Amino acid sequence: MTSCLLSLLFFSFLSSAAAAATQPAGCKIRITDRGLELLKSETLKFVEEELSNITIPEMKGKDGRFQYTITDVKIMELNLTHADLQFYPQVGLLFDVQNSSISLSFYRRVLYWFFYDTGNINASAEGVNINTVLNLIRDDEGRLKINNITCDASIAHMRAQFSGTLGRVYDFLSTFVTSGMRFLLSQQICPALEHAALVHMNSMLETIPVRTEVDGYIGIDYSLINNPVVTSRGLDMNFRGMFFELSNQNETLVNTAVDPVIMAYERMVYLALSEYFFDSGLLAYYRAGIFEMDIVNEKMPKDLEMLLRTTYSVAIMVQNPGLMDAPISLHLAVNVPPKTTIKTSGATVAMKATVKVMLLPAGRPPFQLSSMTMETKFNAKVSMKGKRLAVHLDLRRFKIFSNKSALESLALIPLQGPLKTMLQMSVVPLINNWTKRGVQIPLADGMDFIEEVVEYHNGFIVIGANLHFSKGLREMVAGSETD
Repeated sequence: MTSCLLSLLFFSFLSSAAAAATQPAGCKIRITDRGLELLKSETLKFVEEELSNITIPEMKGKDGRFQYTITDVKIMELNLTHADLQFYPQVGLLFDVQNSSISLSFYRRVLYWFFYDTGNINASAEGVNINTVLNLIRDDEGRLKINNITCDASIAHMRAQFSGTLGRVYDFLSTFVTSGMRFLLSQQICPALEHAALVHMNSMLETIPVRTEVDGYIGIDYSLINNPVVTSRGLDMNFRGMFFELSNQNETLVNTAVDPVIMAYERMVYLALSEYFFDSGLLAYYRAGIFEMDIVNEKMPKDLEMLLRTTYSVAIMVQNPGLMDAPISLHLAVNVPPKTTIKTSGATVAMKATVKVMLLPAGRPPFQLSSMTMETKFNAKVSMKGKRLAVHLDLRRFKIFSNKSALESLALIPLQGPLKTMLQMSVVPLINNWTKRGVQIPLADGMDFIEEVVEYHNGFIVIGANLHFSKGLREMVAGSETD
């Protein structure tokens, strides 16, 4: 019996793990080889700065009556003219430098018999080759991370220019000095790049939001659901893309929406968002109580108030004729989570709400005059600015009907127009005031979308864009380490 129970538990664990592993993504980002080409120049600057800071220890040597000491080694110039950054399929990124050069200087102290000499030496390392592969993974928090780095560096030969009183001695000595310097320099390149990737670059990646607040009501989960997929043409990242209510962050919404598909590679970056992404946001706001409001006093249009008072004058008279001048309000409450539908023709949001007509007598509890159901459909226009995704809603369809009878629904027909106008003037701007603030997409600070194009597909949208660096890679890394 125990073994059967354990087998069932093990099977349930495997089933849930398989379901989690195959869940669709609410949000996808693809960085193409065109985007990587833009990143190449920033990476090259960053690598040059890192290699310029290489520290080479003091070098001493003795051969017969020769004794020498080399100190204060400084990288003067890096000429990484033959450098390339490309995707390394199924692994991550490849940074490759071929047949480049490094200029450096150092201080010499030479003792030959009774002759002692000091001075600076200019040298150049030529035939510099560096092959570096960065392995990209999803870490335990769902964040993109450089897991490890493999590096191989070599220097074909080194030349040194000596000047001083012992010219012929230096020609002989240069063989010892340059061979030792070539070995030390080549041994320092990979540790410097490893530190840059595993410390500095990972520090910058940690600034990209994974689970963060959107506003005072909801947050968003941008954790990766699996390891990034790397091909020769691009890097694909699948994010959960789920909003949640801040006061109840453990509640989730099962993703049954269409899995977004990105087919193109023409632009530098693509962002794909499914109906699940938007529905989870609407659900989180619904649970937070955002979709509930009262239209009263200065928010109530005068013509609508007069029409409501006329429509429900009999009900008011039956209640108390002395309350004919009491304020009237409308209480709107969305009673089911709004639903997003995305088609090739565009995106829409459907909402269903209860509208209660309330009388507010002074010094007495409010009482309900009527209750009706309001069904609305909005056109949703998605836009991107920088790193913020925003949605603008326009009322497309509006209908009210009675919860009691078809006859009462007919009596509500005169209210259709004024209520629709009120919705457009008061409610829609309130909703757009929230949605226009937008939500940040998971990109590093200093990297923005430009020249965006939004395409609508059945079940998801795809935004193609180019990238713009408002900060250099060094500045982005420095900012992440000071936060």
